[in-house]
Amino acid sequence: MTIHAQALLFDNDGTLVSSLDSVERCWTRWAAEYGVTDEYARVELHGRTAADIVADLLPAHLVPEAVARVEQLEVEDVPNGGVRLLPGTAALLDALPAERWAVVTSATRRLAEARLDAVGIRPKTLIAADDITRGKPDPQPYLLAARRLGVDPARCVVFEDAPAGLRAGHAAGMTTVALATTHPAHELDADLVVPDLSALSVLVTDHLMEISARR
Repeated sequence: MTIHAQALLFDNDGTLVSSLDSVERCWTRWAAEYGVTDEYARVELHGRTAADIVADLLPAHLVPEAVARVEQLEVEDVPNGGVRLLPGTAALLDALPAERWAVVTSATRRLAEARLDAVGIRPKTLIAADDITRGKPDPQPYLLAARRLGVDPARCVVFEDAPAGLRAGHAAGMTTVALATTHPAHELDADLVVPDLSALSVLVTDHLMEISARR
């Protein structure tokens, strides 16, 4: 399958980098601090903003303080080696013009920049939880990224590992590529499903990017 696009929009955690160990450490500690360990085990975490997750677990008046606490824990954990590049990330991003791709993450800007900087990724365009009022699976984050890049959403391709993010990409009217890095392939509803970014090649021309699955 070959996909043509004018802009590529990448989720971060589970797509460009893996921070699963860090997330597990920090959220487990956070849940214990707030006395919601059992409830935390039943909540869908991946691909959603911390504010949405916390709102499922705590009364509204505690949410701002609790979100700030988990952000603090995760930022402080970055130097502990909890972030690593996933296969294919560096090669693919190095092949792209800076003005034709963006990172669209459910993390806060502070946390996203800490994780990206730790692995040497410095996107020209970054959409974070601070920039939106409705997180994935709502399409708002991806539509904002398309607007910032000046590209019709229909000419954008979303790269995601989480069902919530894929639903956001579909709702935005974008082509979706799923990476089976954190969920089994059969759980991922996308136009194309691959193991990770190393399974893809990209050809850049003046007007389009051609993305293909390697044979």
